[in-house]
Amino acid sequence: MTLRSALYRSYWKARALIVPALRYSQYTYEDILKLYVRFDTRWIDIGCGRSILPSWRTEEEGQLVKKCKVIVGIDYHLDSLKDHSTITRKVRGDIARLPFVTNSFDLATANMVVEHLYEPREQFCEINRILRPEGVLLFHTPNALDYGTIMAKLTPGWLKRKLIFLLEGRREEDVFKTYYRANTERRISELARSSGFEVVRIEAVATDAVFAMIPPLFLVELIWIRLLMTKPLRSLRGNIIAVLRKSSSAKS
Repeated sequence: MTLRSALYRSYWKARALIVPALRYSQYTYEDILKLYVRFDTRWIDIGCGRSILPSWRTEEEGQLVKKCKVIVGIDYHLDSLKDHSTITRKVRGDIARLPFVTNSFDLATANMVVEHLYEPREQFCEINRILRPEGVLLFHTPNALDYGTIMAKLTPGWLKRKLIFLLEGRREEDVFKTYYRANTERRISELARSSGFEVVRIEAVATDAVFAMIPPLFLVELIWIRLLMTKPLRSLRGNIIAVLRKSSSAKS
């Protein structure tokens, strides 16, 4: 057993005792995604990176891709696109200038991408343009009010890349600049209205500890997460999942 595996085992045991109802937010995102992927769905995954879901959900990701009518992945990072094995139709491009005709897709998704948007209103408008009438934008992103996000914003880039590798095992080349300009429930609602979307659902969701690999810290963090799962502190939970629908009055 590797050290990383042993540390995670300790974390899972503590989590089961302190916050037994906690669920990793990626699983919640996956459950909601399944509601919108149907046999006739034309789907675009924006900022697709190396996978749609976490790496250990490859089988489930493949099933989702097979279920829809067509799926396209777009990302500006070419190396990530090359490594993406689930999506075969892949395009290198800019979210602010999507290379697709108007009304091309029924569903647009973005898993841990919105925090990287520099001009989110412009980019939301562009996503709206390529969606068909009543098309859906579903995304999963960090909450700007979360303590982990606040710490990330205050951490120098060089140090953040090192910490992400230590805490998550994510390679430095997969760590990109963040802006958090569409990362509160209120801000997402404002952007939705100004870019031609109607809000179907915006929900702050609790997720696993940032310091799961550091035993002295994860105990304190798990206690805080348990508090976050109460109603009064719901707005401070770690991540946000949003479902927006293209307004029927939006210009095509």
